[in-house]
Amino acid sequence: MDHEVDKLLSNPYAASLVYVSVTVLSLIVFLSLFELVTKYKCWSEIKKGNLAVAMATGGKIFGICNIFRFSIESNDSVYVSLIWGAYGYVILLAAYFLFEFLTPVFRIDDEIARDNRAVGLTAMIISVSLSYVIGATVII
Repeated sequence: MDHEVDKLLSNPYAASLVYVSVTVLSLIVFLSLFELVTKYKCWSEIKKGNLAVAMATGGKIFGICNIFRFSIESNDSVYVSLIWGAYGYVILLAAYFLFEFLTPVFRIDDEIARDNRAVGLTAMIISVSLSYVIGATVII
């Protein structure tokens, strides 16, 4: 099986399609996990026009994809890239909980659900910024 996959990935067009497909599937799974840990429902809030949720979710999407970008760039196997991408996601998720913990003055999820755009923007910037730091650590 590995031999067939290696043969497939030797074609740059097929490799591109495989990496993008793996990243999109991972993005769907990881966003679903974020949805489980937040107090609000991202897509229904976005549909209602909640800009804070849209910014926070956009930051998560960018963060996850950016981590995968570094992972793909740094590894020569789709499997290793997937492992590093998942590892980076776990760190990003842990950072989300740390952000919630380090702001005892208010609840991040509650503020984002109330469309507090300052908190939504801050959450977006944290996700984007940390994705660069996390991504830099996947380079072996």
